[in-house]
Amino acid sequence: MESTRQAKISRLLQKELSEIFRRETAKLGNVMVSVSSVKVSPDLSVAKAYLSVFPSEQAPEVIENINAQAKTVRYELAQKVRFQLRRCPELQFYLDDSIDYLENIDKLLNS
Repeated sequence: MESTRQAKISRLLQKELSEIFRRETAKLGNVMVSVSSVKVSPDLSVAKAYLSVFPSEQAPEVIENINAQAKTVRYELAQKVRFQLRRCPELQFYLDDSIDYLENIDKLLNS
């Protein structure tokens, strides 16, 4: 069960990470990364961010690149939330493939 504090921190991290990825992917031009959800551990030390990548063909490469740059992203995030959080949680990024799953179900239902 997620506490109220965990939920608030999750929403804050989701909002700030979305802004960071929006800024960075605008430079690339052909890839869009959005933060689907963020789950924070009970001790607030680890945050798991689930990312949706469009186009989905480039998703594994993009997630691998983001995980390689996780420390840089954490530093940028810490600069944004330094007045709300004492310590910025460690970030782990995962691919959220729920949109692809829904498209597959829709395709199966239509055929």
